[in-house]
Amino acid sequence: MHRNARLWAFGGMVVTGALALTSCAGAGGGASSGDVTLTLATVSNPQMKDMEELKSNFEEDNPGITVNFVQMEEGDLRAAVTADVASKAGQYDIVTVGAYEVPQWGRLGWLKDLTSDLEADSAYDVDDILAPITDITSVDGKRYAVPFYGESSILMYNKEMFDAAGLTMPENPTWQQVADFANQLKTGDTAGICLRGKPGWGDLFAPLTTVVQTFGGNWYDEDWNAQVDSPEFTEAVNFYVDLLKSAGEADPVSNSFTECLNLVSTEKAAMWYDASVAASILEDPNSSGVAGKMGYVHAPVVDTAESGWLWSWNLAIPETTQNYDAALTFVKWATSKEYQQLVGETLGWTRVPPGARNSTYEIPEYKEAAAAFAPITIDVMNSVNPVQPGVDPQPWVGIQYVTIPEFQDVGNQVAQLVADAIAGRTSVEDALKQGQQIAQDAGDKQK
Repeated sequence: MHRNARLWAFGGMVVTGALALTSCAGAGGGASSGDVTLTLATVSNPQMKDMEELKSNFEEDNPGITVNFVQMEEGDLRAAVTADVASKAGQYDIVTVGAYEVPQWGRLGWLKDLTSDLEADSAYDVDDILAPITDITSVDGKRYAVPFYGESSILMYNKEMFDAAGLTMPENPTWQQVADFANQLKTGDTAGICLRGKPGWGDLFAPLTTVVQTFGGNWYDEDWNAQVDSPEFTEAVNFYVDLLKSAGEADPVSNSFTECLNLVSTEKAAMWYDASVAASILEDPNSSGVAGKMGYVHAPVVDTAESGWLWSWNLAIPETTQNYDAALTFVKWATSKEYQQLVGETLGWTRVPPGARNSTYEIPEYKEAAAAFAPITIDVMNSVNPVQPGVDPQPWVGIQYVTIPEFQDVGNQVAQLVADAIAGRTSVEDALKQGQQIAQDAGDKQK
């Protein structure tokens, strides 16, 4: 199949739109002549809702520019944005896309090349963006998007529950230690650990792929031979499924990030392995019942030194926009140092988008408010290796995803099979046997 056709089918991972305009907000400098209305496709998560809440500040500084947010559930957003940019329909002026899509869409010419415009604005300070995030979102040195926030994955735990049980969490735990803790902490309706079980390559397999990699497995070897039914992949999935059955939350196949966040913040789960950005939400006393009670450590490992993922939600401008200057102005504003100050001063310092800029971690107010999680977030993000996250080399760059268009479909299908195993409808071995053929069909197209 032709590469364009393949990418049309893959439907990108998360889409969180962005809005656009012509100068770094707060600095003033107006937009193009005439009134401009920008349409931003966005996923409904807390950071994006904060952006919408603060957009009036941008509009006040850029009269004539209005930004309309279109919020959708993650799956609907992926489908809508991918269809729009692939067909060149031009419905959106700004989109939020993940690290998985940016390199592929950039190569296809679906996104505007922002490189020269960003580098020409010294006040924007493009060099302040974290190097690992630049690495996973650039194509041959060109920037087709800029990060709104970045993340790795960490293990979060309730210190009060650990103290009550007489347990001590190490800074670099193994998965075997975590399983032992979880089984000791499981009591009544309180889970020892919450893990994603909802089918989806960006749901269940976001954390599960990192578990597979640290157990010594991976989706493919260097020659694109599928490894889904390998002993290492099988061992890792069995471990994950067994841990959920013995100490996980009820009905895990219905749970992803939001559901685990709710369980942990209401003290219905003692541990949670997931995105580091969750820590900023857990530490917000206005929305969390565990603020000040949580501890944060590196992602658990088995055969690797680190096992956290690396991800960013990025603002990009589709090639089809008719409002590039205005869109660029908004994108620069929403990803600027000034925006981070605005969030901290207006909404609270724990709500500053993390993992995008080095300078964030030098803001005194942020360092104080985010002392529980900021140091480990930046440490883990700078420690993971997207070139070889597992034991063996891989022919793509990326940790919890494979950067081929077919992976979304492969990951979704195999995730459904594994979810069936979690629910007890099939065995892990039978699920992965079917998944092996699905993955191999995609691998054959890369040879």
